[in-house]
Amino acid sequence: MKDYRKDIASYISLETAVLQELRTDQINDVLNILEQALEQEQNIYIFGNGGSAATASHFQNDFNKGVSEHTGKKFRFQCLNDNVATILAIANDIGYEEIFRFQLRGKVKKGDVVIAISGSGNSKNVLYAAEYAKENGAAVVGMTGFSGGRLKEICDYPLHVPVHSMQITEDIHMVFDHLMMSVFYKSLCGIDHRKE
Repeated sequence: MKDYRKDIASYISLETAVLQELRTDQINDVLNILEQALEQEQNIYIFGNGGSAATASHFQNDFNKGVSEHTGKKFRFQCLNDNVATILAIANDIGYEEIFRFQLRGKVKKGDVVIAISGSGNSKNVLYAAEYAKENGAAVVGMTGFSGGRLKEICDYPLHVPVHSMQITEDIHMVFDHLMMSVFYKSLCGIDHRKE
């Protein structure tokens, strides 16, 4: 039997170190704009490719059902990854780089929030949608890793994971989801799961 314990410990050690480097002020800013969107009944659009698509879908679930189950007003998350037929039609008829921007056209408006997820920060389809959202007055949250790429430069609210590892980047993008969900459970719903 192989002994993987050194590799396991190394991964955990790196992830722990990166978690310690996260900017709590940036997370706090995003919590505030999400709460503002909730109060003003604005839409929150979220999207990404590959593993980031799964993260986007998970965010939508955790806020539209999880937190919203216990609040008077409901979050209005819309995951642009979740309609496969729409994505494939856009990709086939127009181009893969338009799968997110096309869905925002004529819908996204001032006061809405767009959460764009790209580990590299350079995915063209994510960038096109983020740029379009900014042009139309939406606040753009950019969830990135590595150097942050172009998305970190253009977004209004960066949630950057400073590590050159897609796996740890995607792990911590999910931490952002569950961390913010936990904060809102406590602040908006009066529920502290850490005490259960």
